[in-house]
Amino acid sequence: MFTAHVVVTLVAIAANAFSGIAALAHFSPIIPGMAKAGVPESWLTFPIGTLKTAGAAGLLLGLLGVPVIGPAAAAGLVLFFVCAIHTHLLARDYSPQLGLAGGVFLPLAVGSLVLGLAV
Repeated sequence: MFTAHVVVTLVAIAANAFSGIAALAHFSPIIPGMAKAGVPESWLTFPIGTLKTAGAAGLLLGLLGVPVIGPAAAAGLVLFFVCAIHTHLLARDYSPQLGLAGGVFLPLAVGSLVLGLAV
């Protein structure tokens, strides 16, 4: 169980760090999907990029020995991605970003949370 937690959490850290930094840098391929969802480009810095990057950092701190921070960061990322999916669905935006949020990022956050609580 511990190994599964570490592996899932490391993948979640990598994915959220990459995605958060891409948002902070206003990486051009993500801008059309955000526009379709009605998300202003100014939100890429805060809250989107900042929260994803902070979530990745919190997951890392949890693995490095601050046990309360890891599950809290995972729970925050779960909430973030549930809200992201909701935002895309409200806008009837079925872009690849919706698929990534619901098929990759949310399951990684949920997996990290559940496995972290079970360890």
